[in-house]
Amino acid sequence: MIPIKSAPELEKLKTAGRIVAQTLALIKTKIAPGVTTEELDREAALFIEQQGARPAFKGYRGYPKNICASINEEVVHGIPGSRMLRRGDIISIDVGVEWQGYFGDAAATYAVGRVSADVQRLMRVTEESLAQGISQAVAGNHVGDISAAVQRYVEAAGFSIVRDFVGHGIGSSLHEEPQIPNFETRERGVILQPGMVLAIEPMVNLGAWQVEVQEDGWTAVTQDRKPSAHFEHTICVTRDKPLILTAA
Repeated sequence: MIPIKSAPELEKLKTAGRIVAQTLALIKTKIAPGVTTEELDREAALFIEQQGARPAFKGYRGYPKNICASINEEVVHGIPGSRMLRRGDIISIDVGVEWQGYFGDAAATYAVGRVSADVQRLMRVTEESLAQGISQAVAGNHVGDISAAVQRYVEAAGFSIVRDFVGHGIGSSLHEEPQIPNFETRERGVILQPGMVLAIEPMVNLGAWQVEVQEDGWTAVTQDRKPSAHFEHTICVTRDKPLILTAA
């Protein structure tokens, strides 16, 4: 059963989403050579708490930090620590927030100074593939229409889409049904209805799609160690175009 959000629930989700967007905007201003991912984590936690909200990732299934910070070949779930950003890196920041029992979730990938043309294009195509997926999140479509739009756009650009991690429903839990693959499957998935709230999050690799999880049990990296980019928004399906709850 896919939860359909009421108007009061949607208002809380909008607030959670706004705090997520503001947190990402703040972190973007702090990204620079010499900054550690631990510093970014502290900045995010302080800001979220100042808004009267809670970092949703802290303690989730034992996750030890407040945000995910994934550098270069790290695809998702990078744990902030002492690693220092260097010029030419890219970093994916994933933020989750709980506000009054409701959740927002979004991610973006940022360049640390100048990066290569291939990596710039990887980031651009990944963000554009998210927009392609969101455009299909309309009432009457299937979840699979989102998946197909993302995969086709990514692969037409010559990149590969990660298959080990998928998007998800979101609401009074951080992860709800349905799962939202970024690639086509045999099943078209559920029919989308107004009031469904979804976190759509393509992860795109410069090289092959295969990934592996490191010994910390969280950090996923590309098997070929080529860069990866990640963008995510929380959206609400309406009778018209999708409502992006984590838009800046």
